[in-house]
Amino acid sequence: MNKAILLGTTGVAAALAMLAFGFVAGSPQVAKADTAIVQTASSDTKIDRAEVEGIIRDYLLKNPEVLLEVQDALEAKQKEEQRIAALGVIKNAKDEIFNSTFDGVVGNPNGKVTIVEFYDYNCGFCKRAIEDMRALTKSDPDLRFVLKEFPILGPDSQKASVVSMAFHLMKPEKYGEFHNALLGGQGRATEAAAIKVALSLGADEAELREKMKDPTITEAFSKTFDLANKLAITGTPSYVVGNEVVFGALGQEVLAEKIEAAKAAL
Repeated sequence: MNKAILLGTTGVAAALAMLAFGFVAGSPQVAKADTAIVQTASSDTKIDRAEVEGIIRDYLLKNPEVLLEVQDALEAKQKEEQRIAALGVIKNAKDEIFNSTFDGVVGNPNGKVTIVEFYDYNCGFCKRAIEDMRALTKSDPDLRFVLKEFPILGPDSQKASVVSMAFHLMKPEKYGEFHNALLGGQGRATEAAAIKVALSLGADEAELREKMKDPTITEAFSKTFDLANKLAITGTPSYVVGNEVVFGALGQEVLAEKIEAAKAAL
């Protein structure tokens, strides 16, 4: 193989490396593109596929950082696509996200800016993040904090949330106290633990158990899971602040920055 051919084929090695990376990830479009480039290279330089693959392998072994660059670029592209998709969902489902009658509200119910938390009563990160909610609502009188029940951690979480939502239907004014007591308490949240908290806050047990059968509770869960799916939320806690989805317990400082950005956009 002469020097001109080597330079020409090595010149496409970086592009082929990116295609090869995508091919490993299982993209049929990338596989087609890979084949096309190899065919072009073959027709222009009279080398076969094995030679091209050898050049790619040699290039990647000598420059493995290329794969890291490709991975970073891919992740950035996916995040941007996810952000744009979330903007559309938030715009089209604004009332379901921010103003659902099924959700509890703490802080200022008429606050200028709203933050929505998707949470599970048995999520350890949610238990730690409760202090962020308390601090934020205490320091910001214009903050409306919406609590959206998203029980994804098994049957205990689901049953505890049924009790929680039944209590919300009965005594919405005490829902914040219930939430703080159950999520901030010790031990696993179960149906029995949730009922105990509800009774301590004045709920009648017979009425509570009857309210737990209310079909609107199942409807609320269904809508929340559908929203989470559309917003690419798969874990707790996750938040919606303004036009942004925030994943994970990132702490009070980060959430405060997001809240200020949402205010600035009003």
